[in-house]
Amino acid sequence: MVRETEMSTGRGATPDRALLLRLIVRWAVPVLWVAVAVAGGDAIGDALDGRSGAVRLVAIVGAWLGWAVAAVASVVPSTVSLTVLRAIVPGSIGVAAACGLAGATAGSVALSAALCVATSAMCATAEFGLTMAQASAYGDEVRIPLRAPVGYALPAAVSWVLWASSVIVAPLLLAAGVWASGIPLAALAVAGTVLLPRRWHQLSRRWLVFVPAGVVVHDRVVLAETLMVRRHDVRSLSLALVGTEAVDLTGPAAGHAVEVTTAAPVRVLRASASRRGTATELTLRAFLVAPSRPGAALTEAARRRLPLGP
Repeated sequence: MVRETEMSTGRGATPDRALLLRLIVRWAVPVLWVAVAVAGGDAIGDALDGRSGAVRLVAIVGAWLGWAVAAVASVVPSTVSLTVLRAIVPGSIGVAAACGLAGATAGSVALSAALCVATSAMCATAEFGLTMAQASAYGDEVRIPLRAPVGYALPAAVSWVLWASSVIVAPLLLAAGVWASGIPLAALAVAGTVLLPRRWHQLSRRWLVFVPAGVVVHDRVVLAETLMVRRHDVRSLSLALVGTEAVDLTGPAAGHAVEVTTAAPVRVLRASASRRGTATELTLRAFLVAPSRPGAALTEAARRRLPLGP
């Protein structure tokens, strides 16, 4: 019995179909983002009707600036672009909601919100993450993103909500002359913009990497240093079974895990829960990782003729 009850290993789907799906998702994002600009422009225009010139200017410049940054990121694939898109695009849902509260017509808000949700959903898919991560790969390596640890993802989500809300609302309050609430929110927006993106970017730079020399786990959230298992030391890769004694290096993360067993003991430095804490050194022969697409990981392992387990 595997760690979860159902698993799509990727062996049932041909590489051509998997590649086609990634291409569709990859180009759906910029196409949908253009549609967001068109529909969102109508909603924002309705919401700004009758507002002061300062509020109108700040809203229009802010909306176009955010759209332009994400538009560039959507056509220049990289891990940095992935972080930018996953930080900015969901914020468009908040903008659509704000337009509705500000009096925009129900039709324009509904269309804008639907497109914003669709684009955000595409950016959140594992296929989109795979495409963006692979665009930053070097030579003959395949990077498969790892799912975020629950304990890290929840604070990241809460901090993003606070940051996005302050970024959207603070400039409008200041433009309207509402200083009492605008200034604290502006300070929160600036602090968040300085401090948070680096932490969010760590989630985009967590990969299970297949290289000619073996298997690499690049994860500075869970590990204090990159873990490398040389090809001749890989005994097997397989879906993790319930009750496995392998060391959990997933974070922990929800969902399916892949178990990697080694022929010789491997030294691992597990990162401390706090920045000032001391890393924990482990010696192990089996460990778990949580690739966003476990089937893609096993398929790539088979392609590279690494041994697969049961």
